Amino acid sequence: MNARTTRRLTVALSLTAALGISGCSGSGDEAAEPAPTVSGAFMPEPVNDKMAGAFMVIKNGSKTADKLTGVTSPLSDDLQIHETKDQKMQQVPALDVPANGELRLERGGSHIMFMGLKSTPKVGDKVTVELRFAKADPVKVELDVKERTYTAQHSNAH
Repeated sequence: MNARTTRRLTVALSLTAALGISGCSGSGDEAAEPAPTVSGAFMPEPVNDKMAGAFMVIKNGSKTADKLTGVTSPLSDDLQIHETKDQKMQQVPALDVPANGELRLERGGSHIMFMGLKSTPKVGDKVTVELRFAKADPVKVELDVKERTYTAQHSNAH
């Protein structure tokens, strides 16, 4: 082998190795991991410090389904995930966030309940929550405190 052929072979092997390594770091694998996004997050102004609800749309643009498994907030030590079936509200351990789909937390349906508030937020305030998932990393969300009669107009706008 002459020097020119050796150099070409070295460059070709280097490129092949670089492509192989970049393929292994797997943008394809990472794209399959859930990375939920949240829109339309709000809390109607609570009537008292006993309880409040939270509503939002959680979107999962990945090919992997996930579950909302918990919620924390400085406003309460007791946050619960609720679903409404047959007009009855019940606490559940988790809610599905389908692959390439969304979980709608809305009035009359699935939602988050704050029990025993440490303070009573007013219209215009913001309440921070952290959503926890079975697979995805936690997501911090700011809930806008809205009028008690507010109903979200779900859209793609934040």
